[in-house]
Amino acid sequence: MRIAILNKDKCQPRRCSLECIKYCPRVRTGDETITLGKDGKPVISEELCVGCGICVNKCPFGAIMIIGLPEQLDEPTHRYGQNGFVLYGLPMPQKGRVEGILGPNGIGKSTAVKILSGILTPNLGRPETTWDDVLEHYAGTIFYDYLKNVSKGKIKTSQKPQYIDLIPKAYTGKVKQLLKATDERGVVDELVQKLDITHILNRDIQHLSGGELQRVAIAACLSRNADFYFFDEITPYLDVYQRMNCARLIRELAQEKAVLVVEHDLAVLDFLADIIHISYGTPGAYGVITQPKVVRLGINEYLRGYLPQENVRIRPQAIEFETHAPRSEKENPVLIEFSKFTKKYEHFTLTVTDGQIRKSEVVGIVGPNGIGKTTFIKLLANEIKPTTGNIDIKLRISYKPQYIKADLDMSTQAFLYAINPRFSQSYYMTEIIQPLQIDRIYERNLNDLSGGELQRVAIAACLGREADLYLLDEPSAHLDVEQRTMTTKVIRRYAENQNSTALVADHDIYMVDMISDSLLVFDGKPAYNGTTHGPFDMRNGMNKFLHELNITFRRDEETKRPRVNKLDSKLDREQRRKGEYYYTT
Repeated sequence: MRIAILNKDKCQPRRCSLECIKYCPRVRTGDETITLGKDGKPVISEELCVGCGICVNKCPFGAIMIIGLPEQLDEPTHRYGQNGFVLYGLPMPQKGRVEGILGPNGIGKSTAVKILSGILTPNLGRPETTWDDVLEHYAGTIFYDYLKNVSKGKIKTSQKPQYIDLIPKAYTGKVKQLLKATDERGVVDELVQKLDITHILNRDIQHLSGGELQRVAIAACLSRNADFYFFDEITPYLDVYQRMNCARLIRELAQEKAVLVVEHDLAVLDFLADIIHISYGTPGAYGVITQPKVVRLGINEYLRGYLPQENVRIRPQAIEFETHAPRSEKENPVLIEFSKFTKKYEHFTLTVTDGQIRKSEVVGIVGPNGIGKTTFIKLLANEIKPTTGNIDIKLRISYKPQYIKADLDMSTQAFLYAINPRFSQSYYMTEIIQPLQIDRIYERNLNDLSGGELQRVAIAACLGREADLYLLDEPSAHLDVEQRTMTTKVIRRYAENQNSTALVADHDIYMVDMISDSLLVFDGKPAYNGTTHGPFDMRNGMNKFLHELNITFRRDEETKRPRVNKLDSKLDREQRRKGEYYYTT
């Protein structure tokens, strides 16, 4: 079975010679395998296409994909027109459990949720499909009763959006006004306490940090009275403790409601979900949502890249985890050395103790939200000045901020080339552009990029500047598991090749572990005061950080991935006694 996909955003027939039609062997023999549609763009007949791939290679904009699908796939659930994206399979929300979806971005998770919410009528891959056709197709399956209620408008949905930074654009006013308007279950006061957002109730939505906005969005979603709750990424901008706290609240809700969660933080998904669906495919082309799997086995199959039940390999290589803390190596020369200084605001004070950062290393920055990590990075970037003491850095610095705004009306390629014309050179293409898959969105305007795409462009832009010190604030936000793994490799390899130093602040524990040579640990009272400690070696740094958060991790027996221990479990008590909160060997 074969599908042909045309990315209409990339397709530019006025700027090419219609190479797809010109070089197609079936067209040259007289068949109408590729024709021009009413919009002037090619239409590919999947019945006549022989899958030679010539049009794919000849298209100057990379707008065509010809994909051979696994033979065992059933009829499509939905397709966005001829040569458009196609989705196979659906998750089945059920009361009393949390269902998770694990998979790359861009392969149909949002489409599935639109169908389950009644926003989109599934067309089964055929034009002019009605709800009667859909119900006839699903008759006798577990989906029938649910979809029947959806078709009659009897399913009410509460959804926490993926990109919370868009909320201030859609809503103006104070936090308490927003939460009051959504409190259909009479639980907002309780949620405000449990999510620790009491102190921001009188603030305007526009003045919230990412972590505060994320918790407000979760509270608003939880407080609605709905049949189906969907949470699209609960972890961006939240620290580890806040992530686990939000996961507990969602599990409480699932005791009486149907809950579906999309999440890329494996530790949180493992803790949160009762079952998971793996989603795989080709981003922008097709996506498959599998039957439900036991959480531990499903995550391990996903990491190995092979699904035995479906007999499908979804990734050429497994994602592997190290069990040992990095061994100490010969110390590099000092790049930055600073004495104690402070930064004071009206209600918050950051104290930076004596420290030094060495050349050619990656320093991870960890700590709770509201503790001063971003403030510290801005001080190094010379965006703000210390209140007492002095920090004098005479270095070339490149900075990727925590919150990214696309306010430039230009293409991705033009933006990156304006930063560094050398992006066209093979080294930058091989080391940055291609691994981050940015070449696929070269022709797209920055204003049209998703949060994950914009994040990867911002990371590339940061690394593309010539600098001695690279500062990256939460580069994992909105990236899926594969993208986080690749981003980690790109940053680390680039720092080594350029003999430069990188400081990376992030809440994804394993990403910090993979990327860092040492750790700078922040502690204190969030929103009131923060203090820096270190940098430490990885073992001591991770133990100090997780001790402050009161969380320990164990290792999965098969994949060695980190998993959160239940508080006061046997393993939790044993690791605390040994003082090993993360590395156990």
